[in-house]
Amino acid sequence: MDKHEILALLNADTAQERLENLKRVIASESEKPAPRPQYANNHIHTTYSFSPYSPTAAVYFARAEGLLTCGIMDHDSIAGAREFREAGKIAGMGTTCGFEARVSLKDTPFADRRTNHPDQAGAAYMAFHSVPCESFDKAQARLHALAEKRNLRNRKMVDKINGIMRPYGIELDFDRDVLPLSLFAQGGTVTERHLLYALSLRLIEKVGRENVLDFLKNELKIQPSEKICERLRDVSSEHFAYDLLGVMKSELNARTYIPADDEMMTLDEAVAFANDIGATLCYAYLGDVGDSVTGDKKAQKFEDDYLEELLCYLSKAGVKGITFMPSRNSRAQLERLMALSDKYGFTQISGEDINSSRQSFICKELADPMFAHLVDAAWRLVKSEIRED
Repeated sequence: MDKHEILALLNADTAQERLENLKRVIASESEKPAPRPQYANNHIHTTYSFSPYSPTAAVYFARAEGLLTCGIMDHDSIAGAREFREAGKIAGMGTTCGFEARVSLKDTPFADRRTNHPDQAGAAYMAFHSVPCESFDKAQARLHALAEKRNLRNRKMVDKINGIMRPYGIELDFDRDVLPLSLFAQGGTVTERHLLYALSLRLIEKVGRENVLDFLKNELKIQPSEKICERLRDVSSEHFAYDLLGVMKSELNARTYIPADDEMMTLDEAVAFANDIGATLCYAYLGDVGDSVTGDKKAQKFEDDYLEELLCYLSKAGVKGITFMPSRNSRAQLERLMALSDKYGFTQISGEDINSSRQSFICKELADPMFAHLVDAAWRLVKSEIRED
């Protein structure tokens, strides 16, 4: 079987089907993937937020690249965690389970400053790592209530998208075009990427792949980088829709984004929630962005100018860790971040933000000895969750 056939099997309609298919796929292997123990990834999104991969498929394809451990990190959902853990057992993989959520900083000194959120000052992405299995249901109940509030904002953003695209004969319906791309009915969440992916698919349908680049430039006045232009000229690419989504996320999201409010926990609430469910709450460092690795972030300044002030405050507030992606930052940024993390007693966790078919599950930078502690940290999370079984 080729990759696409395997992905179809592992993205079957139900978790039970997916897991049974995983057993069959692994049993049919003539040889196991070569292990690459110098790598780990604790930040894999699945179809329960936005990704080409179900929880089962995420485990399989992480294993296929040589990973021995991996972690689920969906936005506003932990509904895929049990499937993810079971897939890990079938595949012989170490797994950790967590989720990502926006947190309001409105009652902090950073209420008017941009931290790690490209679209909204006074809001921060936080990662809740290593949620014990006995807390899955409690966590999911609260997260799904937040996801329902998020959909009220999502519908308004669809209206803004339609205001831009209607003159070109393109219009989205949230229930018809967006919801079917998600697993919201099964406990997933709908993100801005779902909205813009739905738009990408409608644009492709309307003008054809061969005309997409000209439409972006001539009608929407978007000028993608030459790297992205080259990708969009390859109309046969299996990644085409995801590449177009990257452009939409980078260029159009700012025009259609509506600031989050009711769906966000305050920082104090997030700390209390993490403690209640036994999770390790981590601030997700972004750092000033130059050339975006995934093409969905513009060059922009974030928290580097006041990083120590921020980390000091978060430490006092009860945040326990820092999570970061070594492929997205300079060596100087990372050395400074790790030194400050040590100074303020933060656990350091790493993972690549997987949400596109083009991305590798491997962060090559982790082979550098300076990041060996991040792989060790991943295994500590795995072992803490294994003890629950």
